[in-house]
Amino acid sequence: MKKKGKIVTAVAGIFLFLTSATLFGGGKKGPTAITGVAIPEGYRSWKVVSASHRTDKGEIRLILANDVAYEAFQKKTLPFPDGSILAKLAYKAEKHPAWEAALVPGKPMRQEFMVKDSKRFSKTGGWGFGRFVDGKPVGDEKLYASCFPCHESGAADQDYVFTRFSP
Repeated sequence: MKKKGKIVTAVAGIFLFLTSATLFGGGKKGPTAITGVAIPEGYRSWKVVSASHRTDKGEIRLILANDVAYEAFQKKTLPFPDGSILAKLAYKAEKHPAWEAALVPGKPMRQEFMVKDSKRFSKTGGWGFGRFVDGKPVGDEKLYASCFPCHESGAADQDYVFTRFSP
């Protein structure tokens, strides 16, 4: 009887581990930045939250959100709940070949991710940051040390997220 109870407890523990790993960006992971933030599987099918044009960098950026973050944007929920993940896809802005007045995404520059896990990233407002070029992690501790202070100074009132929902 004791052995059966231990087996049930072990199975329940494994189930809880796998469930929490999937909820908080674990599970099957892609390349991982030094911060522990990985490229989430399936992020390219997430919903678009907004887009931006950075004139100082000559980039067009698309901001995608997983289901948890998307719902928070829609409901204007702050702070974002744990499990929220945002993806920023940055492209070189180029003139449209057939329409000179239009800028379109050109060469991919990088992918960046923000992962909300208030325990794991407690020192950075609950957010972890990851940057990737050509699907490979880039950046050292100095680069990542600059992420949160920028978000803190410019978006503290929005749970450190610059992006605003574009319905």
